[in-house]
Amino acid sequence: MSKNKPGVVFAHGLWADGSCFQKLIPTLQAEGHDVMASQHGLNSLKGDVDCVIQCLGRVNGPVVLVGHSYGGTLITHAGMDSRVGALVYICALAPDETETSQGQLNKFPTTQVFSHIEVADGRIWLKPSGTAHFCGDLTEADQKLVWATQGVPVPDLFDQKLAGVAWKTKPSWYVMGTNDHTVHPDLQRAASKRMGATVVETNSSHVPMLSQPDKVLDAIRKAAAAIQKA
Repeated sequence: MSKNKPGVVFAHGLWADGSCFQKLIPTLQAEGHDVMASQHGLNSLKGDVDCVIQCLGRVNGPVVLVGHSYGGTLITHAGMDSRVGALVYICALAPDETETSQGQLNKFPTTQVFSHIEVADGRIWLKPSGTAHFCGDLTEADQKLVWATQGVPVPDLFDQKLAGVAWKTKPSWYVMGTNDHTVHPDLQRAASKRMGATVVETNSSHVPMLSQPDKVLDAIRKAAAAIQKA
C-alpha cells in the first residue's frame, strides 16, 4: 500500500458491527489506503475508545477516523489522538463536553427503532422487527444479516462519559441520513452544524454505508485529500 495515502479507521455503533463497512473497505484498500475496522465489545465507553485508538497504530498516518452512530461518540474522543487528521461521521452522535450519548439523544424526538429493542442477559438487543427502522432501505436478506451480526451494548453504555471533543479542533465531514429512524435527522443536522462539518445528505436509512456507499466513500476521499494536502 502507498505510504503517501492516509490510513482509515472505522468505528461501529450499536446493532451493526464492523462488517457494516464491507462496501467501503475493499474500495479504499484498492485505492491505496491502509484500513482497519475496530471491533469493540460495547462493554464500556472507555474500553471502546481504547479499541479504536489501538487501531490507529495499525495503519499509516495521518488517519481519517470514521464513526457510525455511537461510533461518532467514539471518534469524538479517540480523535483527540495526534495521529488523527480528520473525522467522518455517518448518521452519528457527537456529544459535547457537557453531554453523554444519551444526553444528546434526549434533546431530540425519540425515534421508531427504540420501540423495537429489549433488555435481556444484561444487554440491549435489537428485535427482528427493528430492522425496518434501522436499515429498512436494504433488501430483506441484508436486513437479516445486519440483525444476525448485531453488536449488543450494556444498558448503561450511553450514560458513560469521557473528556475530549475532537471535532472542535479537527476538520469534520458528516454523512446525514434524512430518512433515519434511529438517530433523528434533526440531531444530525444540529450536530453537523455545531461542529462546522462539511455535510453530505443522503435519503438513506441509518446505514448509508450499506445502502449508498458511493456517497460515504466520497466523503472519506475528500477528508483524506484534505489532510494529505495539509
